[in-house]
Amino acid sequence: MRRKRECIVLPASIFASEVLRIMQKYRYIGEFEQVDDGRTGKFRIQLLAKINKCGIITPRFSVKKDNYLFWERQFLPSYNMGILIVSTSKGVMSHHEAQEGNLGGALIGYVY
Repeated sequence: MRRKRECIVLPASIFASEVLRIMQKYRYIGEFEQVDDGRTGKFRIQLLAKINKCGIITPRFSVKKDNYLFWERQFLPSYNMGILIVSTSKGVMSHHEAQEGNLGGALIGYVY
């Protein structure tokens, strides 16, 4: 959403809020809030104009704890630029946090 300060994303879910929390932690988005519309809900997200590209990864590839470098090369433009979002047994986290915790999981998406 070019030149916009905020956007609306729907439907809202707990899983989507965890992904947004990771993006907020790495400063790709600003504050976000869940708005109840009487149905599934929606998110109002403050944009910071720092996202060049974000996407989902389908199919959800399984990744082992030693294999993150291969997937970084596959989806990110350069080393240490951007994050892979991974669903692990400890919850949704970035690939940096998963490497530190020696956790494998399923790739969800990427942001840079």
